[in-house]
Amino acid sequence: MKIAFFDTHGYDRDAFERANAAAGHAITFFEPRLTRETASLAAGHEAVCCFVNDRLDREALEVLHPLGVRLLALRSAGYNHVDLDAAARLGLTVVRVPEYSPHAVAEHTVALLLALNRKISRAHARVRDWNFSLEGLVGFDLHGKTVGLVGTGRIGSAAAAIFRGFGCRLLAHDPKPDPRLSAELSMEYVELPVLYREPDVISLHVPLTPATRHLIDAQALALMKRGVVLLNTGRGALIDSRALIAALKRGQIGGACLDVYEEEEGVFFRDLSDQVLQDDVLARLLTFPNVLITAHQAFLTREALATIAEVTLASVTAFAQGRPLANQVRADEVLAAR
Repeated sequence: MKIAFFDTHGYDRDAFERANAAAGHAITFFEPRLTRETASLAAGHEAVCCFVNDRLDREALEVLHPLGVRLLALRSAGYNHVDLDAAARLGLTVVRVPEYSPHAVAEHTVALLLALNRKISRAHARVRDWNFSLEGLVGFDLHGKTVGLVGTGRIGSAAAAIFRGFGCRLLAHDPKPDPRLSAELSMEYVELPVLYREPDVISLHVPLTPATRHLIDAQALALMKRGVVLLNTGRGALIDSRALIAALKRGQIGGACLDVYEEEEGVFFRDLSDQVLQDDVLARLLTFPNVLITAHQAFLTREALATIAEVTLASVTAFAQGRPLANQVRADEVLAAR
């Protein structure tokens, strides 16, 4: 099939070109994100391949459909950026990569916590200036601390295993508790208010849905133990950023590690180093010494990129051959799951 690949970066191209050596599709790589304004670039292609910050709203899909596009191949697990109802109405099939490397995201989550807690960035900057003072670099032992995990799917359970390896006590909340995982890791499932109140560290590993949007709001933050460290490598809009800033300012939240941000579209995955950052909320978050932000890179390992490329192209091949699609996303099934 002819695939229009949007929001292209060097690491995407490398992984997909390797995977496509066996698949044999015709891929055109485009640098711009897919929006209603750029959708016309897909003319002459039967499929588009998109990432989380491409905007597949009704208007964009209505541009794609007359061009002959029949398949929307998401190289991501999340699909909240797609108007599934419009896709179904237009007869556009949507596939995704439900998982690529849960270990990649889980390991990055813990890496962020360790870097923030042990002041790694500050210490590294100091020694490069020949400043070997240890003042202001005191952290805390993870061993013996209570970690709360919101979501214990593949990523959440991988993170739980890592935290357990550090000797942490584990609390978790999930609509579908996993008794096997609970027994294996001595992890206790609790209701959200309990999970908010007790942990020293809270880590978010749930998808973005209407029910989880701003799951961490002012009310939830007020319930948390003073000085808690909040980790988010899930979806940015799980956290109300303005409420987080207010909680950081009054010392309720002791630190935040964020790989995602609710208004990251148009900012993350781009080099804006020669520009003035227009997002005042993100700019404010970046001023806090106890906030560590990375630009949605938790997935970025060789293993994860290879899996994303292979699974995406396998779905394209199955679609082209008229075979069942294991990774199809249907609007009616998503609605039923909610």
